Amino acid sequence: MRHAVKSTRINRDEAHLNAMLKNLVTSVVLYEKVKTTRAKAKLVKPLIEKVITTARKQTPMQAMRTLNSYLPDKNASKKLVNELKDRYKDRPSGFVRLTHLGFRAGDAASMVQIELV
Repeated sequence: MRHAVKSTRINRDEAHLNAMLKNLVTSVVLYEKVKTTRAKAKLVKPLIEKVITTARKQTPMQAMRTLNSYLPDKNASKKLVNELKDRYKDRPSGFVRLTHLGFRAGDAASMVQIELV
């Protein structure tokens, strides 16, 4: 039964899914623009929103500690606290944009570009 299941697992076990999502969040923060499948983008969008909100709402030291415990790359947390926090200080939410790119040639998966607004 699927009681209290909040999202799909896109055919991966829990550890693989969590590692993939953390790496995708880190890539979006560092490069600000990433091409991926629509299913992965829909799963990672709320995580990116939460990470940016954490960087905005906490003091810099608290935010660094919290983000370093979640993100695998320390440069991503530094960028969130030093650059992105100031960029989004007046924006309450909606930090991520999904743009449809078409379908992948090999398996016709719907491709999306995730970018920071």
